[in-house]
Amino acid sequence: MPAVVLVGAQWGDEGKGKATDLLGSRVDAVVKFNGGNNAGHTIVIGSGEAREKYALHLLPSGILTPGCTPVIGNGVVIDLGVLFGEIDGLEGRGVDTSKLVVSGSAHVIAPYNRTLDQVTERFLGKSKIGTTGRGIGPTYADKMSRIGIRVQDLFDRDVLHAKVTGALNLKNQVLVKIYNRKGFDVDAVVDELASYAERLAPLVADTPLLLEQMLDRGETVVLEAGQATLLDVDHGTYPFVTSSSATAGGACTGSGIPPTRISRVIAVIKAYTTRVGEGPFPTELLDDKGELLRNNGAEFGTTTGRPRRCGWFDAVIGRYATRINGVTDFVLTKLDVLTGLDEVPVCVAYEVDGKRYDELPMNQVDFARAIPVYETFPGWTEDISAARTLDDLPGNARDYVAALEKMIKAPISAIGVGPGRDETIAVRDLLN
Repeated sequence: MPAVVLVGAQWGDEGKGKATDLLGSRVDAVVKFNGGNNAGHTIVIGSGEAREKYALHLLPSGILTPGCTPVIGNGVVIDLGVLFGEIDGLEGRGVDTSKLVVSGSAHVIAPYNRTLDQVTERFLGKSKIGTTGRGIGPTYADKMSRIGIRVQDLFDRDVLHAKVTGALNLKNQVLVKIYNRKGFDVDAVVDELASYAERLAPLVADTPLLLEQMLDRGETVVLEAGQATLLDVDHGTYPFVTSSSATAGGACTGSGIPPTRISRVIAVIKAYTTRVGEGPFPTELLDDKGELLRNNGAEFGTTTGRPRRCGWFDAVIGRYATRINGVTDFVLTKLDVLTGLDEVPVCVAYEVDGKRYDELPMNQVDFARAIPVYETFPGWTEDISAARTLDDLPGNARDYVAALEKMIKAPISAIGVGPGRDETIAVRDLLN
């Protein structure tokens, strides 16, 4: 079975973890190919009193599927303290994490990266990007500047010491002379990073080779994005983006799997829109309707707890995600959150200075000034959480889904009607 890519179609938090979980026991490996602990997946398993919620940050969502091999790919940046804290937390709840594999080429978040992230954001003031302050951006910057620390460097203290020294020759100058902060001691940083080496070593592998061998055996590999299309460093709402490639193209570079092995691109999209952090958001609601979506959808960040900005569904963004990623299937999540609304607006285009845009404006200045053009659909009041087929949905909900599918130009193959694993309508098989 060729590889399947799973991406977010908006600004993140669409429910990618649940979508991975939907593929279930047919998935042999789930690879996280970008990002770090700056985003998370919330996965709900079971129902009623047996329902359990898991918040994952660095670990791929496949960690919760028995028999699945979870892989942290080379495109990820890893805070080792967070990684082992997350592993310990899951094992304390009885989750087996023994199959976890980590790429030796993944980069490591050093303590100075976290400090630089935080002081830079404060220095920017009103021009801040809205990062999580966890060192993600500075670690990717080190990677591109070729002064980064990789997982494999932790197993040779001389190599690690030389690389930390080279990085701090620059970083300490910036911290002391620009930000008036105390510099980092090389030996202290080396000691901290090296302290993880013994526990980390059994997890490390040549992950591109491992994944190729799995695909050659006919096994199913899912490549799971952190963040989402509009946060991609190349194709997102720059500069209010993450520091990695969160689109389908990034799945290849972040995992080592070539594009010729990929057969499906599944994009996850909410029945409305949310975003965290700074940046333009045409359909954002700053009224009681936005608060209703936030509360009904529990729209608070898995990693940071920050309240998410909420707005109506944006079909322009949906079409853009289809085009940039080559989407073959959409998973529509949180349709149930719209229950009880008299009417549901959908943004079908933008207007900028009197000109209509049916596609995302190329110029970010235009996008920041875009006024949404809405088409309104009748709402529904029926509880849809027990729906398991399209016919179980009320007519207005079916019409809403059908309209979205037409607007975003790719089939909606699954629909989430509640937070639980079983609260889903499977319209088409996502793997066949």
